[in-house]
Amino acid sequence: MNELPVSACFSPSIDTDAQSMLKMLLRTIRDIKNGGEMGFSSVLRRSFSVRSRTVVDMGDKDGELRVFMVAGEVSGDSIASRLMASLKKLSPLPIRFSGVGGPRMSKEGLESLFPMEDISVMGIWELLPHLNKFRVRLKETIEGAILFQPHVVVTVDSKGFSFRLLKQLRARYGWQELNGPLHFHYVAPSFWAWKGGEARLKGLANFVDHILCILPNEEAVCKLNGLDATFVGHPVLEDIFEFNLGKQASPHDLKIEGNSEDFRRKYALSSVASLEGAAVISLLPGSRLQEVIRMLSIFAHTFDQLKDSIPELITVIHVAPNKHVENYIDGVIRKWPVPAILIPGGHQHLKYDAFSASRIALCTSGTVAMELQLARLPCVIAYRAHILTEWYIQYKAKIPYISLPNILTDSAIIPEALFQACTPTNLASLLMKLMHNKGLQEEQIVAAENVIKLLFPSERIINNLEEQMEWKFPNCTPSMIAASTILSHVKS
Repeated sequence: MNELPVSACFSPSIDTDAQSMLKMLLRTIRDIKNGGEMGFSSVLRRSFSVRSRTVVDMGDKDGELRVFMVAGEVSGDSIASRLMASLKKLSPLPIRFSGVGGPRMSKEGLESLFPMEDISVMGIWELLPHLNKFRVRLKETIEGAILFQPHVVVTVDSKGFSFRLLKQLRARYGWQELNGPLHFHYVAPSFWAWKGGEARLKGLANFVDHILCILPNEEAVCKLNGLDATFVGHPVLEDIFEFNLGKQASPHDLKIEGNSEDFRRKYALSSVASLEGAAVISLLPGSRLQEVIRMLSIFAHTFDQLKDSIPELITVIHVAPNKHVENYIDGVIRKWPVPAILIPGGHQHLKYDAFSASRIALCTSGTVAMELQLARLPCVIAYRAHILTEWYIQYKAKIPYISLPNILTDSAIIPEALFQACTPTNLASLLMKLMHNKGLQEEQIVAAENVIKLLFPSERIINNLEEQMEWKFPNCTPSMIAASTILSHVKS
């Protein structure tokens, strides 16, 4: 795989130049429509042309670009908010957003139809108690999208809700013989993890126009199954860009170093850090209320066992920006077995400062595993679900790992305690072994650099988009590539 030079990815943003170029292209299109001189002769051959309607072309007719976005998870809220910011930077037209999202999307201008947490349910049997609310919210979302009359619909992850929405929207527009919006889905379904997963991709082409992939090789497999797709890079790369903003980064800067000293001073940990046998452990229990309730109970018993072996033990608990999760952890922390520090969600620098001050981490499987890779913080990954969901996963999964770093390297670099093996005794043993074995820690740190490199899109993808849009990317973060892919997409 040809990786994109990192120095090209993290140059300072020049949004005004990007907007100017897109505006120039749009003026050329208008000149052509009005019978004026062609200006850019290649415009007719590129995606921004009168013979092939792009997303920008569709919005130009209405004087604005209407984008309906849906995210159902904390990670999806982060991905979608960055995409919204990138769309606003690149679009030559005013953009209006509607849909469903969380606090980060709200900051970018989205007024959510209802709280995102209402559709934040993962699992099979876990969904059953929420089915009625799920159906009601799906109907409200469909009606909201129809009323908004979007040019583009973008769903982010949460495939259970997202694919039902896109399928029913496409059907509604078909019944009414209306010219519907383009459908984009950001984060490809993990077809590679399941038996028969690839075969199920074929049906998606009926209601998904383009998949924005976050992992290598997904794009090629999607295209083989009739799905238009682009590998835009993994969203965790955005953290690198934000921490290196205004700086030229080298290939050796594929990591984030927080300020451990500031963190220790802020939380009066300097004296603890100097004690022999003391330890600060970061704990990341998840972002959905169901999983946090299940996992935090296991983690509490784990730390209850560890406190006898580690007399000066401090837990740094990272709280997801989910109001139900925040309220639950506020209640549980009163009976926590060891001293604890709560880190509120949405504070990126504070999070990485906490990682830097920690010796190791314990986390529920999810996006946080990749963030820990960026921080080069060795960790143990844990996961439990409803017993029937666990049985289904074990029966249907075709890969032995659950965490992305292990999946990408096809090796158990990071210890995983899954399902029935996810017990306080087992977790305590794994954490003690990792904490006292420098070799195991170094294995994770070395592997992390290789994992992060795999997450960059290839030069071919960047070059193709630059040819379509006829300008050089000011930066090539995943959200910028995704936004450019959307804006330059040709509607057949």
